[in-house]
Amino acid sequence: MNAIGGTHHMPRRQFVALSGALGAGALLTGASGSASAAGPLGALGDPSCCPCPTDPAPPGGGQSPCPPPQMQNLCGSPADTDPLWQDVQYCTQGIVPPSGQRPVCLKTTPNYVVLHGKPESPHNYLLLPSCRIRGIECPFLVSPNAANYWHEAWETGRSGGDVPVQYANIGLGINSVSARRLHQMHIHIAGVLPSTQRRLQDLEAAGRVAPQPSQWRAPQYQALITSADGSGDRTYRILRLDALTQNLFALLNQNVVRPLGLDMAGQTLIVVPRMTATGFDRSFYILNSDSSLPSGTNTCDRLLVY
Repeated sequence: MNAIGGTHHMPRRQFVALSGALGAGALLTGASGSASAAGPLGALGDPSCCPCPTDPAPPGGGQSPCPPPQMQNLCGSPADTDPLWQDVQYCTQGIVPPSGQRPVCLKTTPNYVVLHGKPESPHNYLLLPSCRIRGIECPFLVSPNAANYWHEAWETGRSGGDVPVQYANIGLGINSVSARRLHQMHIHIAGVLPSTQRRLQDLEAAGRVAPQPSQWRAPQYQALITSADGSGDRTYRILRLDALTQNLFALLNQNVVRPLGLDMAGQTLIVVPRMTATGFDRSFYILNSDSSLPSGTNTCDRLLVY
């Protein structure tokens, strides 16, 4: 879903206050739901390259609790008519969208659904919460009650997953409010260029990748990466994690957004599994950018290949 639009920013103080309350676990909960090409660094879409083992199960598994009713002004109401939210409701509850167009539900779980992205291809999918969650600006996402949607996206799109990405290297991403057109949270499950993978490994070898979340915002871990869409180089903050068992939204909020006085609504977040000559090495590059950076970007579309 590569488009422009959206005006639902929230004041930073309001987000921080709500984030603190959520971190204390003072949330009501509910649940909704229902029933390649090879590259020089290994091919996630090619089962012969790895295998790609699963990550350890993230904490707090099981059904996903949803934002409580008092957060609907920030996270969305179940009565909203966003087309992606209507698609989710069709997959989870069988409610046909008013347009009459029934989406192809590639995977449906209590926590999330997986749909085709646009343009439709074997390396362009979307993971959407079964809950009503507008997007990255929803403060519920930084709470320990939220499902680990990033882990689920990786497990779905990896080689051997239920909806595997047929591309040499996989990328996951979420857009800021201003860089998206549709307003049900969706993580893109797509490809990244082999040159992006090599660039990240070169930066790591040069000591330009943060080894700890607390260092993520430091200037030495900001670097230019060439855009896959031909729009030039863009600046990203780069972190390496050994697994996707932590809440990436909370890590971003705690270690970048709040210390730098930024807004979650303006952030883009991208995950690139780290590859070696023998395949996936069970670690991940976590990239963040926004318009406050020189040559920054607020869209994941610069790096993902749809």
